[in-house]
Amino acid sequence: MSKKSTLIPIILVTSLFFLWALLHNLNPILIPHLRKAFALDDLQSSLIDTSAYISYFVVAIPAGLYMQRFGYKKGVLVGLVLYALGALLVIPAASERSYLFFLTAIFVIAAGATFLETVANPYISVLGDKETATQRLNFAQSFNGLGAVVAPILGGKFILSGIEHSPEELAAMGQASLNTYLQSEADTVKVPYLVIAGVVVVLLILFVFTRLPEGDEREVDDTHTVGVNFSFKIFKHKHFLWAVISQFFYVGAQVGVGSFFIRYANHVANMGEKNAAYLFGSVAMVGFMLGRFSGTFLMKYIRPASLLAVYGLLCVLLLIIAVFTAGDVALYALVAVPFFMSIMYPTIFSLGIQGLTNEETKIGSSFLVMSIIGGAVVPLLMGLVSVAAHSIQIAYLVPLLCFLVVFYYGWKGYVVIKPKAKSILEVMNDER
Repeated sequence: MSKKSTLIPIILVTSLFFLWALLHNLNPILIPHLRKAFALDDLQSSLIDTSAYISYFVVAIPAGLYMQRFGYKKGVLVGLVLYALGALLVIPAASERSYLFFLTAIFVIAAGATFLETVANPYISVLGDKETATQRLNFAQSFNGLGAVVAPILGGKFILSGIEHSPEELAAMGQASLNTYLQSEADTVKVPYLVIAGVVVVLLILFVFTRLPEGDEREVDDTHTVGVNFSFKIFKHKHFLWAVISQFFYVGAQVGVGSFFIRYANHVANMGEKNAAYLFGSVAMVGFMLGRFSGTFLMKYIRPASLLAVYGLLCVLLLIIAVFTAGDVALYALVAVPFFMSIMYPTIFSLGIQGLTNEETKIGSSFLVMSIIGGAVVPLLMGLVSVAAHSIQIAYLVPLLCFLVVFYYGWKGYVVIKPKAKSILEVMNDER
């Protein structure tokens, strides 16, 4: 494929990285917001992340099989339709003030995002030279970082009210006043999600009328086997197995770090929700975005796996400070973590699919996206620890342990082990 024929597809597919950033980075705003609107504790509010990442687990394999059969473009179209539908469902969920309805809407949005991620990550990798696949994926993921900056800032401005009543103040309200207050809190999500749905529909139209190449199909597996049995054979590649494990723990750590940031900022530095949301977006997520761009640059001189290991270790050290100190020192140690975790998802993804055939890459992408269920598990564990220890700060030990797994993958787990040559007897047995 020529650079000219791939330029427009790369631009359009890169725009998709912005969309799932909105989903994931509005969740740290929604968690404290709906915690107020529905009177939830930390464990209950973590179900917002659970509903999103359970969807990834359920939909990833069907999305990969759909992509195998119908190609990249149709996978994108399905993803955009689901994303827009879920965003529209948020509006009646807010009107009804139904937490279950709201979780369902988030699940549908995440189903759309699952299709988009399953398509976009491998598609960017095959649209161009293999030698620059990791750099190209990190560059595309940099626009995911842009969404990570915009989402909490706009969410903090248009969703969070800044009104934070104590339990005693809420108890002193009359029933009518309390219902009015809770409904006003729930209603603030309507306009932002209506705008998101409109943007997604416009993008859907652009994809409908744009011709997209399907990538280099010369490496398609000779068996052309499609199905669950073929899917599990991919785990014979040890580096891919470790990529799935590492991605599970990385995504869990990433989600956990962001999901309770506003609660953490209030706990260690007595910071209000609007200021914490702005700090998260304008500093932590700007660091995340800059980390993607700088990481892409550094990979010209440092092996991606080595950079991954170093960044994993630095995240562990920063979280030790965040857990065991207090005040601004603890807060800004946590703020620094997103810069170093910025390269992890695309780097693990790219290292995991190295050495796979085109067909293996498509179904392997499903498992790597499926491993995002770590984002459902780790926040729940953090919620449990927070409730048990009465401290959201202690709960950050959970992502600390997750980053140790990422460090190991960058250190040793990424190594591609080539299969041993078969003996004459093994070849004869295979032919029987």
